[in-house]
Amino acid sequence: MRDGWQRIRIRDIGWGIVFLALGLPGSLAKGAQIDSKGEVLGDGRTVPENVATFSFVAHDPQSGISGVVVASKFLAVGSVVPWAEAGVGAIATQAFCNTTYGPGGLTALASGRTAQEVVDALTTADEGRASRQVGIVGVDGSSATHTGEDCMAWAGGRTGPGYAAQGNILTGSDVVDAMVDAFENSAGQFLGDRLLLALEAGDAAGGDSRGRQSSALLLVAAGKGYGGFNDRLCDLRVDEHTTPIRELRRIYNVWRPVQLINEGYSLVEEELYEEAIALGKEAAVLDPDSGDPYYHLACYHSRAGHLEDAMHYLNWALRLNPDLRGQTQEDPDLKPLREREDYRSLLES
Repeated sequence: MRDGWQRIRIRDIGWGIVFLALGLPGSLAKGAQIDSKGEVLGDGRTVPENVATFSFVAHDPQSGISGVVVASKFLAVGSVVPWAEAGVGAIATQAFCNTTYGPGGLTALASGRTAQEVVDALTTADEGRASRQVGIVGVDGSSATHTGEDCMAWAGGRTGPGYAAQGNILTGSDVVDAMVDAFENSAGQFLGDRLLLALEAGDAAGGDSRGRQSSALLLVAAGKGYGGFNDRLCDLRVDEHTTPIRELRRIYNVWRPVQLINEGYSLVEEELYEEAIALGKEAAVLDPDSGDPYYHLACYHSRAGHLEDAMHYLNWALRLNPDLRGQTQEDPDLKPLREREDYRSLLES
């Protein structure tokens, strides 16, 4: 090790599911990095060990969301492979991973380069390019994937408008094909749904008999983070699990209704009540048993002046979760209901 850098080994297992392991200190090869002006620099900081990964990067021009999904036989793959920036694009860097491809590639995209131009710049400046694999998508819809000739078979990728799929140490090309098919066949759906469907399809097409350990999903969009204070819409990671893809789906199915509810409140603040109510109903379909979506639907309707509808949903919410009674009495969104006899009766029942 030198200059504070450590050799990191990331070896892909199965259908591109990433396997990473810490290696021993050693000399570092000449690497690629991009400065704040989008210029490529060689600074000797390439990570020299193998990062084999199966990943999918995409951008949705309608919602403005960019994202990356990945799975791996490695502890906490989400801390290494996925990179994304709102209004710029998304990157997955893998095989003998050069992690500077992530921030450097995003800087280059932000400077106006296309995805292919960024891949060409990164790999041209990198002496280890024959062992690298990277997928890049820009918000302009451009996409590119690079698989060096020394990546472990099966290794390769595919691109299309607004997406790139790639992997190494896969059971075959059908894994990437299955991911692409799942993504293309789910056009019009929320990007997070499409990325997870792609990941699951790749797994079903073969996967890897050597096992799985971690998975991750990263979504970014301008101002869509918690409270609107950042751009990180979704950052879900399964760091250690016997079935990481299935666990990622479970966590995602918890996250998605919450995200819809939060987005609904943003619409309520803009007095776009019907749009907010539509999101609340979608959340209730995804989470019909907890009572939470019905409670928030009651708040939306109350804010909109739909008091009968507000009482309808509040009744359902308290039936499913009586513990919401305390919050009901304090919530300012429900203030318009408090003079109603049926509201008082509901809380006393």
